[in-house]
Parts: sequence; C-alpha cells; structure tokens
Amino acid sequence: MTEKVLMKGNEAIAEAAIKAGCRHYFGYPITPQTEIAAYMAKRMPKIEGTFLQAESEIAAINMVYGVAATGKRVMTSSSSPGIALKSEGLSYLAGADLPALVVNVQRGGPGLGGIQPSQSDYFQATKAGGHGDFRMIVLAPAFVQEMADLTIKGFDLADKYRMTSMILADGTMGQMMEPVEIREDAEITTYDKPWAVTGTGCKREHNIVNSLFLKPDQLEKTNIERYERYKLIEESEAMYEEFMMEDAEICVVAFGIAARVSQNAIVEARKQGIKVGMIRPITLWPFPKKPLLAAADKVNKFISVELSMGQMVEDIELAIRCKKPVELCNRVGGMIPSPEEVLAKIKEANGGKN
Repeated sequence: MTEKVLMKGNEAIAEAAIKAGCRHYFGYPITPQTEIAAYMAKRMPKIEGTFLQAESEIAAINMVYGVAATGKRVMTSSSSPGIALKSEGLSYLAGADLPALVVNVQRGGPGLGGIQPSQSDYFQATKAGGHGDFRMIVLAPAFVQEMADLTIKGFDLADKYRMTSMILADGTMGQMMEPVEIREDAEITTYDKPWAVTGTGCKREHNIVNSLFLKPDQLEKTNIERYERYKLIEESEAMYEEFMMEDAEICVVAFGIAARVSQNAIVEARKQGIKVGMIRPITLWPFPKKPLLAAADKVNKFISVELSMGQMVEDIELAIRCKKPVELCNRVGGMIPSPEEVLAKIKEANGGKN
C-alpha cells in the first residue's frame, strides 16, 4: 500500500496525470493553477516526458491537439480567462474526436476578476467550451484525493469515448493541502487507437485527423453520431454522492468546496432536528439527473449552494422537471459561503423552524 503524502490539490493533479501515463504537458502560467505547470516542469524531464510553456493559451491547446492526434495522453491546465482563450481549440478537439485532459482551476470573473476561488465557469464547462455542437466530460472534485483520482478517471474516460475530459475545480481545491494516496500500482486502462496518426509503416491506409467537413450531409451525420455517443455517456457515466438523503425533506445540491461547507451545515441542521441531506454531483456533465429526479418525489425543496450567481440552479430544475422549488445559497467574487450561512438557508427553507 502506498503511503499518503501531503500535497496541494494542483500538485496532486500533476502527479496523478503522470501516473496515468501522461508524458506531454503544454500550458501557460495563471493563478491559481500555476503549481501544476511548475510541478510538470520539474517532473517531466526526469521521466523523458515533454513540458513546454507555450507562448500563449491558444498555442498550448493547439499543441495538445497535435499530440492527441498521435494517440498519446496529453494535458493542459489553466484558469478561467485562460480556458476562454482555449475555447476554439477545445472545439477543434471535439470536431476531430480527440481525447485530452484539460484542467480549469477557477478564479472569479468575468474578465480578469480576481484570483480567489469561484465556480462561475459552470456554464462554460457544461454547456460546451466553445462553438458548435459538442460536450465535454466535466469532473468536479471536492477533496484533494479526488483531484488525483478524477484526473486518472478523466484520462480513462477521454480515451474510452474519444473526447475531452475537464477537471473543473475551484481555486480553494487547487491550493488546499491534504494527505493523498497515489498508488504506484494503480490500474490504468489502455485503449486501442487505430485512428491515431502514428505512421503507417506501409501496413495500413493513412489516417487523417480533421475537423473540417465541407459537405453538409456529412457534417450532420458526424454530429448525430457524436450525440449518440454522448447519450451513452449520460446513461452510464454520471457520478454523484448522497449524504443523509434517506429521510431528507430538504435536499442540498453542491459540488467542490461548496459541498464540503454544506456537509458541515447539514450535520449541524440534523442536530437541530431538520431533516436535510445532500446530493453532490461529481460529474457536472453528465449531470446526475436520475438521483435528483428520484429525490424530487421525496423532498419538499432543493437548495443549490454555489460560488456563482446560480448557474447550477437551471440544471437542477431541468433534472427534477420543476417538481419542487429550487432556492439558491451563494457567494461570488471569490467569497465562499460559511457553514453558518448555509445553515441559515436550510432553516429558512424549513420554514424558519428547528
């Protein structure tokens, strides 16, 4: 058994990526994720990997495209404004059906905003990160251990479905330090990639990696086939965690650092006799619709706890088909709701009764 090591969330992502077989990293420094690039700069040369600080975020994502086309595991990382600059490249990756891992350690916005934690890139990540009809698998860690575990999971899902996986973490998760176990013997899934441009050796036809389809009927067919794959992902890959939901009359929905704060508030609310529980989405896309819809038949109200102006509220409402009201408990601009603030919202949703 591997011993646990005290690591920052950003460092855990980087080390887990290496354990997952990633040997190519391209990025550009931006707070609060710069430790990922710094870690890769030290580690990659020692394992015969490639670290390159690109001249811009746009250059970095296009370098990812090039390596992904060869079938190698590759990643990039950035924070909110940097991810926006990568959005065209994310669309090109989707158009060419190339697997890659992208990490967004979010900061406040819009614009340059601030360097404090936020969850305000939810729409950007879950409603597609660029132009055109496409999706990304979006994984939302709430613990430093999950920063590592979901990085490995992200690479596996990217290869399995030939698409981009994104780790969507708030700045707190990137900077927080906790004991992490990254197993030396962790099972890494490998996938055949007959589509990769690796040279033919005169043994097969040439592979072409391309996102340009000049015939409308061909592009339509490709988009429809891609969405059939997305439907399969929605049916089989949604991940979530339930907490004290057995007899809950109020359901809190939260991810990342907001979920950790909410869990403390729920424990205190239970001590005061309020029947409240939580559903924590681990995949933001695919969103865990089924458990939320099932909960809508049992609870009286939902509370979305977010570090945004309520972006996840819409997905909760869609998931539960507006069967029950969804209220918002939030802080923005780099602020994090306290357990006391979440508890106050739970009491309010309970009619002000303990």
